[in-house]
Amino acid sequence: MFSSFIPPRQVTIGGAAEFVGTTPRAIRHYHQIGLVSEPERGSDDRRRYGYDEMIQLLWIRRMAEAGIALDDIRDAFAGAADSAESGGNSGGGGDGDDVARILERLEESLVVRQADLERQRMAVQRMRAQGSRLGLLSDVVSGRLADLPDGALRQDDLDALLVTERIFGELGASVQASRFMALATHPDLRDESDRVDAAEEALDDTVAVDDPRVAEVAAKRAAFEAKLNGVIESSGLAQADNDRFDAWEESHPAPVADADSDSTRADGPDGRTAAGATRGSTSLVEAVQMMPYDFSPARWRSMELAQELANELY
Repeated sequence: MFSSFIPPRQVTIGGAAEFVGTTPRAIRHYHQIGLVSEPERGSDDRRRYGYDEMIQLLWIRRMAEAGIALDDIRDAFAGAADSAESGGNSGGGGDGDDVARILERLEESLVVRQADLERQRMAVQRMRAQGSRLGLLSDVVSGRLADLPDGALRQDDLDALLVTERIFGELGASVQASRFMALATHPDLRDESDRVDAAEEALDDTVAVDDPRVAEVAAKRAAFEAKLNGVIESSGLAQADNDRFDAWEESHPAPVADADSDSTRADGPDGRTAAGATRGSTSLVEAVQMMPYDFSPARWRSMELAQELANELY
């Protein structure tokens, strides 16, 4: 039976603020200073935020936590947009010469206040060394990816890691990093991944849930994931993930949660528990439901079928 568990395509400003970890007032301020374009209002005259807006808000939140002023973040976003329009390859919102100059100025100010701001200075140094986007992820995640060649990771890869880190914590995102490491080092797998992604994207709102293409795409996804998992296993990445879980569990004893609450822990691979899976009192299911994905019912059904096929294989 087709699952009714489908996250929304768009969320209100309150939902966006809760997921990102900020306040509606802060988001309204972002609109006022031109940091984020104000989305169109729905028929109920309320702002609605989709996947792209949520990604931008997450990056802004992470950059602000690193100590970068909102005006500097706005200038960096504008510089990246100008570069993209002129055919540059600096990526969106946070890469390129504009960001490097901003980070250089920020580091100089942090050195002056080094006793109180050592943590921020180290964060900025990491961002400059690894690239502003990668450096904004946790040390656990960015450290795993630091040895990849320049340009091996795509913006979509970093976006996915950002969302995973927000929901599952740094340990969950570090495991997901194995996927992108395998794709980055196996061009044939990356090409096949692109083909499967394109097939899923073609399952738009014009395709019925029971259309034969839904099952066909699901089979392609399941076959690809099996192949990718095989590469992860044979390359030693899977064993490294297991070792990382073992080390984490030894150094981070799982907190005792209320019997009727799942807000402090979430199951990871092989049924293990990823400490820090969610922040605050937001549960795993609630966090997933807050993040909007503009997927059609046919695409959700295909993904569900692919998971069922994967379960049969394992």
